[in-house]
Amino acid sequence: MKSIGQVIKEHNIRLNTADPIARGGFTQVPNFILRATDLSVGAKVTYAMFLSYAWNNDSCFPGQERLAQDMGMSRSRVTEFIGELERAGLINIQRRGQGRTNVYTVHFRVEAHR
Repeated sequence: MKSIGQVIKEHNIRLNTADPIARGGFTQVPNFILRATDLSVGAKVTYAMFLSYAWNNDSCFPGQERLAQDMGMSRSRVTEFIGELERAGLINIQRRGQGRTNVYTVHFRVEAHR
């Protein structure tokens, strides 16, 4: 089965709109993330950003500078939020070293978040 990213790249789906907001796309965030009382708002936004990047690119390896810029936050704050998501078991981080960006695996869970 093809991913939605593959289908879009093949141009099997076209968005017929002049609306710049619709053209920019949308990101769905699972309700368990939105309602997780043990996650900070910043961690929730970071999770949503990871979903946004993965949706558009079939993978997720943004640099922390890029994340910080897109979120309007400092890199140190973004690093804290990423650590929070990792400790909560919502992402895994593959560190590639030598100035290369990390690869992030975003986890979806059906059961309620702890």
